[in-house]
Amino acid sequence: MLWEPISSVVLGLALSWVALRSLPGRLPSPRVVFVTGALGALFGAYLTHSALGGAHLLATPAGAVLVGAVTLSLLIRPRGSRPVRSAAV
Repeated sequence: MLWEPISSVVLGLALSWVALRSLPGRLPSPRVVFVTGALGALFGAYLTHSALGGAHLLATPAGAVLVGAVTLSLLIRPRGSRPVRSAAV
């Protein structure tokens, strides 16, 4: 039971490292990326484990990687360096 959260955090950190290496200028600070990846993967493991149960040993890390990748994708900035402003401001 203890290996699932630990392995999901390790997978989230590895996914964050790959994201930082492949998109260096389009992500915020590395600290934010690593925390987001680890927490996203931990939440994905929890969600998958809650939905499928404890008998699916390979599905839980897969769910952790998927939710971690989706969470990290929310941090990607557009290629232009100009921030987008809303009309209400």
